[in-house]
This record gives sequence, structure tokens and C-alpha cells, in this order.
Amino acid sequence: MSQETENLLARLAGAGPSEAGADPWAEVAATQPDHDATEEKDQKIESLLNRIRHLTQTAAATAEVPASAEQERVEGNGFVPREPESLKEASLTETELESLILKFLLAHGEGSGHEIADQVKLPFVLVNQLLGDLKNQQLLAHRGSAPLNDFIYLLTDVGRERARRYSQHGTYFGSAPVSLKDYIESVHAQSLTQQHPSVDDLHRAFADLLLNKTMLDRLGPAINSGRGLFLFGPPGNGKTSIAERVTAAFGQEIWVPRALGIGGVILRVYDPTCHEELPLPANSGLIDSRKVDRRWIRIRRPTIIAGGELTMSQLEITVNPVTGICEAPLQMKSNCGTLVIDDFGRQRIRIDELLNRWIVPLEKRVDFLNLPNGKKIKVPFDQLIIFSTNLEPRDLVDEAFLRRIPYKIEVADPVEAEFRRLFEILAPDFGLKYHAPAIDYLIDKYYRQTGRPFRFCQPRDLLLQVRNYCRYFHRSPALTEEYFDRAAEIYFAIM
Repeated sequence: MSQETENLLARLAGAGPSEAGADPWAEVAATQPDHDATEEKDQKIESLLNRIRHLTQTAAATAEVPASAEQERVEGNGFVPREPESLKEASLTETELESLILKFLLAHGEGSGHEIADQVKLPFVLVNQLLGDLKNQQLLAHRGSAPLNDFIYLLTDVGRERARRYSQHGTYFGSAPVSLKDYIESVHAQSLTQQHPSVDDLHRAFADLLLNKTMLDRLGPAINSGRGLFLFGPPGNGKTSIAERVTAAFGQEIWVPRALGIGGVILRVYDPTCHEELPLPANSGLIDSRKVDRRWIRIRRPTIIAGGELTMSQLEITVNPVTGICEAPLQMKSNCGTLVIDDFGRQRIRIDELLNRWIVPLEKRVDFLNLPNGKKIKVPFDQLIIFSTNLEPRDLVDEAFLRRIPYKIEVADPVEAEFRRLFEILAPDFGLKYHAPAIDYLIDKYYRQTGRPFRFCQPRDLLLQVRNYCRYFHRSPALTEEYFDRAAEIYFAIM
């Protein structure tokens, strides 16, 4: 500090020499500051501030323009799970989250705070706070630093011992569970009964099937009700194909939790073998303003088909004895979607067992499930159940059960005009040109003369045989009497 500056500061404090009548504060005001030393720093700060303003305005602009369209895609039917701001809001305790974190680190050895938050699908700010507490309790230790003001965490000896005790009760360390209450509210918000498909929706769903107006008029009210229906009739007429496409008449996507936490029991709901994930659209802004709870996953409205392999255990909560993780039953995984019981009457379980199991849920729209700890829970039974069979329903079930399935629709054989139309539609798909005289020959010889009924599946199957025959013998694919004779000889051999 220069002598002149020291003298000035002394005069301001009331000490040191001062000329008569001189005002030391005036001298300070008149002093020209030295900008040379700080000018470069000021320019850097101003440049940084301008950069921040530009990025913020850009993010706001990009978020504002597509926000409505993007939000509509995210929310879909109006329900969207929002990111929790606290563990209480997430219906979680610190002990439950601690168990997941310690078991994850026990299995993986180490992980950054952001990796742990991504594993449990919770905001980093919530996880980071608990990680600090666990370190203070000497359950965790820092192995090093990580980007974004983060650290690499690993277990201490004490933490490893506690993680092993947690693993004895269950090895699950995936997404933090959602509460049963939140799940029930989500099902009610996304229920099929809240959807009312129109005639246009139905035509769109069955656009690739040849269905006459009478069939569509019968299916429409049944699908619109969101309740159960019987599809019965001869085999090969597309009952399963119809059942598979029913869900497309409703909204395209729903949200399901990855797992539920019920009294310390982890119940997995999302099943990649039954559910098709629909990833969220990429966020175009600097900041993700959607704030979606990542413990939930967006899927296509489910269609689950259970055929002759269906067992009673699939209708109850099952427990993996090794991992201790519980799996939701089929009817719970199909909530807000469609559950098809295909080939009804040919299941490995007795029909009366299946009917007794579902007679109350079909009436009350709720199901009661038993947890491994003995607790019984009530969950929504909210799906369109379709029983598809080629047997007579009266011979399978009694009147009490049929009353709970309000719609019984027969899928009848096609008439000749529909049968011909199918050949005309499908022939190009197999690289064949439609030839009416060949179809006349086929119908006269193999249907009229034998009294064989038409089936919706037969045009496809016969055209496939013709194409394969031509391919094998390196012949030009065509619809001829000779080719139909060879196809029919094999196809109708025991029919």
C-alpha cells in the first residue's frame, strides 16, 4: 500500500495530517480508481454472465415452443407421475432407501452419487443428502471425486455388514418402490372405463382385418364397456386376432410403476415380457422441465394373452425363494389393458377353479391378493377380459358366470363373397396375382363338392402353400388349378 493511500485512510479514521478545511471523503470520491488491474477480470465475468443469460433464454424459448405438444405426448391420457420433492412425498423412509443403496453398492462395489440416484430412480438431491448421512455414520467412504460436484462411494466394513443383513430379507436393489395408494390412484385415472372408443377408433384398430359391419357393430359396444366378453365360434376365424387388436381402440400408452412397496414387501409390476416400453421423447431444452417420476415407466397399453399354459399360480403373487422378490399376477400386469384367455376350456387348471377365482373380481372390479407375510391387499381388477374359445360357452360355464360376462359374440364363418375378397387382398402380399378362375376352381372342388365350411384363415394358409411350392421348384408364382391341387392335397389331408 502506498504512503499516500495510508495517509488518506488515516484521515478518514480521524487521525493523521489533514489540510485545513479539506474533506477526506471528497478526496476519495475524486480519486480515480485503477481499472487496469481488474478490467480483464470484469470482462471475463461479464462474458460469463452474458453466456448464462443466452443459455437460459434459449432453454426457455425451446421449452416454450414445443411444450404443449411434448407435454401432451408425455401425459397421454392425462395421468403423469410427478417427480417427488421429498422422501415423504415419495412415500419412502430413509431406511428403505438406505437398504437399496447399500445392496446396490454391495453388488457393484462402487458407484457415483448420480449412478446411485439413477439406479433407484430418484432425484439426485434426495439421494445425495442421504449419502452424506451414511458417510457420516461411517457406512460409506469416498474413493474419489466425480464430475458435477459428486463423489465415488464404496462400502466400509460396517456398511458391508449392514448390506448383507439387508440382503437376507431380499436381494432387490432396483428402482425405489411406489406406494400401493399411488398405484391404485393411477389405475383409476387410466382405467379403460374412462376411455370411450368411437367408430373411427374401432375401424383403425381392425384396419388390417376383414370384418363385416355386423361384427364391428357388435364389438363396438362390448369394447366401449371396458368389461368382459366371450368370443366363440369355429376355429380359424380370427378370434385370437380380434382379441389381440382390441386394446388398440383405447389410448395408446399408460404409466405403470416398476415396483410396489407394501409393508416391506417388494412387488414387481413392470414385466418386459408382457409390457412394451415407450421411451419419453428427447427433451430439446437445456433443462428437463418435465419432472417425471422415474420410478414409473411409460408402456403401450398392455395386451396379455394366456393360452393352454395358464396355471393357477400365475393368478397369484409369486415369490422367488432365492431373491425374495415378489412378482405381480397376470391380471394385475394387465390392468388398464386387455387380458385374453385363449383356447378357454383347454387350460391346465380346471375351469371351475378359474371361474371361482374370478367370479368376485369380475363383479366388484377389485381383486384380493395374499402377500408372503400373510397380509391381504386389495388391488384394482381393471382390464377387459376376453375369453376366446371354439367350444360352446354353455358347456363350459354356468349361468352365474355368464351373467358377469355381459357380451357374448360369435365369430362366424365367412360367406363366399368375404372368402373371395380375402384371396384378392392377400394375394399381392405373397407375390401372387389374383386370378378369379383359379379361385372358382378351388371353391367348387374343395368346398362345394365336399361340404367343407369356409374359414377366415384358409386363404392365407393356401396362398402360403402355393408360394412355397413355387419357390421350391423355381417356378413363377401364380394362382393355377395345378398349384391349388397340390396345396389342397396337403392342407386338407386330415381336415
